[in-house]
Amino acid sequence: MSKRSYMLFVLALVFAFAAIPAFAGPAPSKTAANQSIDSRDADLSVVRDVAANEQVARVLAANGFSQEEVEQRLAQLSSNDLHQLAQNLDQLQPAGLTRQEWIWIGIGALAALILVIALTD
Repeated sequence: MSKRSYMLFVLALVFAFAAIPAFAGPAPSKTAANQSIDSRDADLSVVRDVAANEQVARVLAANGFSQEEVEQRLAQLSSNDLHQLAQNLDQLQPAGLTRQEWIWIGIGALAALILVIALTD
């Protein structure tokens, strides 16, 4: 395989891998406007349990939010927003990069390394 065809192959791979994270995933829809009071109370209970978690409470306090402020802000949420938050708590990501993002960074670094090696030969 000649150097030129090898570089074109590597470049094609880089472009192919760069396009993969651009695909959209499914997003949950909002709930109906006629959500019952019992449903709102259940959602509020779920969110309060998570906010009361020791680690979550510590992070909130470190960012200047007292438990009372958290309760006030939760009470101000609309029924739709509260339901959406309660349903998607498991999808919340901590700050920083996800594992998938680190994988893409690694692939990009590997592709750059291959290009550098190919160009120096």
